[in-house]
Order: sequence, then C-alpha cells, then structure tokens
Amino acid sequence: MKHSQLFIDSLINPKKLAAYRILSIGKVIQYVFILITLITAFSFGQFTTGVNENVLNIDGLTEYIADIQWLLYPFAFIFLFIFTTLLIFARISLYALAGYFFSKIMKRRGEYRHIWRTAAFAATWAILISILSEMFQLSGTWTTLIGIFITMLFIIIALTKYPKQS
Repeated sequence: MKHSQLFIDSLINPKKLAAYRILSIGKVIQYVFILITLITAFSFGQFTTGVNENVLNIDGLTEYIADIQWLLYPFAFIFLFIFTTLLIFARISLYALAGYFFSKIMKRRGEYRHIWRTAAFAATWAILISILSEMFQLSGTWTTLIGIFITMLFIIIALTKYPKQS
C-alpha cells in the first residue's frame, strides 16, 4: 500500500482506518515519520525566518549569529526532529490509550497495538490542523481541541468496524 493512499484515506475515510490495523508496524512507523518530517520541515522553515527577523532587531547578536549560523541550523533541525518525534509518538500513544478505553466501553475486540495503528492514521488531521494554525496565526488552544475532537471521532468511527467481543 502506498503512503499517498494511506494519507488520503486518513483524511477522508475513517472507516478504512479499522482495516489498516492489520498493516505491518513498519509501514505505520514509516507513515508517522513522513508526517514528522513534514512538521519538522515546516517548523524549521519558521525557525529560520524567525531567527532572521529577530536577529535584525539586535545589533550585537547579528555578528554572533552570522558566525555560528553553519552550526546553529543543523543542530536546530536535529533538535526539532527529535522533539517532534517524541511529541507525536506520545500524542499517538495517548490517543490510542483513550481509544482502548472506548473499545472496552463499545464492547469491541481490539488490542492496544491495533488501536495504536488506527490512532497513528487518525492523527493526520490533528497534525495538519496544527500546521495550518501556525501558518495563519490561529489560537493554539482551539486548534488543539479541534484536532483532539477530530482524531477521537475518527478513532471511534474506526472502532465501530472492529469485531465485537464474544
């Protein structure tokens, strides 16, 4: 299965997310890392433009930043990538934990590892909303709540397609 098809289905077809629970964990991790790379590239772009704008306002720091710029940007990119990876994996794990509790309430048969895979795909909207909110300078609290709501809605819709408990 191609990553582009997984991306499209993650956006518009939450019922298919239940079927993707049987994908190999390697494919799911690849998909998550593609999303992490997308977020990191966007954040790094904002960082580089933000540093250039802020540096222009401080005279003494301009020379210092110009001198260490070759060192600053690679470390910033690596730091952003690692930090984003930790945050996204923690977010997906928390969504999966909530989905696991919903699966028990809904009397659906689902292991945590299956729900984690479903949550990884369901988190696509939340990630895109967070990028768009930064792009358009929207309120972080509301966009986070909207992202959580959409992700949990997609997980719950996917859980309806999980098999029932015997």
